[in-house]
Amino acid sequence: MLKEPLEVRVALIALAFVVGGFLVGVVVGRLLLARLDRLACRVDWEWCHVLVRSLRGMPALWVTLIGIYAAAITLPLEDSVYNGVERVVVVLAVLSVTWALARLTAGLVNVYTMRAGLVPSTSIFTNLAAALVFVLGLLIALQYLGIAITPVLTALGVGGLAVALALQDTLSNLFAGFHLIASGQVNPGDYVKLESGEEGYVVDITWRNTTIRELANNMIVVPNSRLASVNFTNFDRPEKETSLLIPLGVGYRSDLDRVEEVTLEVARELLGEAEGGEPSFEPLIRFHTFGDSSIDFTVVLRVREFVDGYLVKHEFVKRVKRRYDMEGIEIPFPIRTVDLRRADLSVRMDGNGGEDSKAQSLGDAQSAPDLPQPPS
Repeated sequence: MLKEPLEVRVALIALAFVVGGFLVGVVVGRLLLARLDRLACRVDWEWCHVLVRSLRGMPALWVTLIGIYAAAITLPLEDSVYNGVERVVVVLAVLSVTWALARLTAGLVNVYTMRAGLVPSTSIFTNLAAALVFVLGLLIALQYLGIAITPVLTALGVGGLAVALALQDTLSNLFAGFHLIASGQVNPGDYVKLESGEEGYVVDITWRNTTIRELANNMIVVPNSRLASVNFTNFDRPEKETSLLIPLGVGYRSDLDRVEEVTLEVARELLGEAEGGEPSFEPLIRFHTFGDSSIDFTVVLRVREFVDGYLVKHEFVKRVKRRYDMEGIEIPFPIRTVDLRRADLSVRMDGNGGEDSKAQSLGDAQSAPDLPQPPS
């Protein structure tokens, strides 16, 4: 490995290059990244934050590689050993730079898509951008090592069909994820309800599945291909504001004009005060059904997003009940009147002498107690 006996002084110099390079890299990295971070916070520049995240840990590695290369030059190594160390250092440098560029590219794609609003910020695009940069860096490293790239690409092309067949489900989920994002059917942050009944906020759309967080803070994982092929409701499309329909019913003796007036007063007051209500919306009330025990109607409110409807409905039920009690408006409980009539049954009985006889009624049906009748 060595051309000549190693002197202690030369060994110490080589060790100093390696250790010193690592220490200098750590110090320089911390100072540089801290300065960039302060600059990003001062000017509120998101690109600078992306640069800081992509360079984290890299200066120490790069300066250490420089120290290793300097140590290899200092030591009296044989040509084959020196060439091997040089190749390793260069390949590690290329891969580390590729890794930093991949992280930088993914961050820039994320920031650009969020600012431009072209596509939502999802990991499927950031991961794809990072993978493309990493593949490019890997090809450069292979080319430096003397490995021909053309035969590798040819082999990949020939084996592409076999890989596609083996990864059919994975590719189906990948392209389904692209379809969902490109069509604008669902984006991260949307509140959706699946055909099976699960509902929650879309957290992310990856290359394989879509994750949905329920209000109970549980995570639902749905394959992209399944989400693209089933019916689901997106409550944030075409806009977050949505109508809230609340069914109610009042007694038949109620003055419906007064009921409408009181209910709309409560609704207007609620939308102006409750969190999540839309104060600019004029509430509506529509009577629609003569029920068994009540005249039914629907109150139409407006909330800023779907989940706000839970709180608004909660407050509306309390306020309208309190106001109806003050106004003497009855919210009836279900009442049903059952009328059972007495039935005379004739039974033909054949005796020994063949005489016919009439039987008395087998019994009397019990009538239900009198219940309040709805007005005619």
